[in-house]
Formats: sequence, C-alpha cells, structure tokens
Amino acid sequence: MSTLQDPAALAAYRPNAGIVLFNRDGLTWVGRRYRETGQWIWQWPQGGMDAGEDPQAAAYRELYEETGIRGDQVELLGGIEHWLAYDFPPEVLALRKKNWKGQRQRWFAFRFLGTDADFDLTAVPPQEFEAFRWERLERVPELIIPWKRAVYVEVAKAFAPFA
Repeated sequence: MSTLQDPAALAAYRPNAGIVLFNRDGLTWVGRRYRETGQWIWQWPQGGMDAGEDPQAAAYRELYEETGIRGDQVELLGGIEHWLAYDFPPEVLALRKKNWKGQRQRWFAFRFLGTDADFDLTAVPPQEFEAFRWERLERVPELIIPWKRAVYVEVAKAFAPFA
C-alpha cells in the first residue's frame, strides 16, 4: 500500500472511491462478493470513478449501486483526503481489460440512518454483493483479500473515531 501524490504515479492506477458504512452501534457494513468462494470474500463497497467525477460524488454513487442505499439514508462522517493505492497481483493483472497497475482510492465514512430492510443488493446490475453483515471495524482488514489488506488497515486506523 502506498500514498500516491505524484501525478505520473497516479496515472498508472484506476481511480476508485471506497465507503465504510457505520451503523448506530459503530459496526461497519461488509458485503459478501457475488458468486465468489474462498476465504476472502468480504469487503467494503468500492468502485471505479468516472472521468472527471468528484471522489465524494463517486462514493455516494457507488454506495447506491452496490447496496441500494441513497444519500438521504446516510450522514457523511469524514474522508481520507489523499489517495491510498494497492497493486494488482500478476494473476489479476492478466485478467484485467485495461492496463492499470492497481487502484488508487479515496475513502469516505458514512453513518447509516436506516434499517437493514433498506438494503437492496440488486438495485443496480451487475450485482456486486450477495449478502452483507455488520462487523467490527478493526476486524475487517483480516477479512479482505491479502493484496488489499494494507489499504484496509490504513482506512480502519483513519476511521477508528467513528466506530
């Protein structure tokens, strides 16, 4: 994991917005990736940013696309003001359609104001998650695939005051 600031380095990484959604008890929402099996199938919502899209706007859009939760159902708690990045491992690079070295992410924390019944994981195809659960913030990095883990550790540290 690295913090990217150099414009040349940034260009090699796909821009992405990540969301940590906290409930009233301070637990975070994690989704089980659709039709995936194995040990590391849980993650926070995240997704690519459109060209010229504001990172915070992308976070609200991705939150809706992946969970069905709209902006009026959350309260913005804060964000990480710099990019965090991870490299794709060789086996993932071989499957990618574009030549990104990895992903650079801007992360945002939201407080969820609704109930579990508000989630619609099929709101916007293609479906990203097939199930979800609430998990302690500090536990989530051990649930994520290892090559994303360092970013999740940084995000968990940054958002610990919201738990």
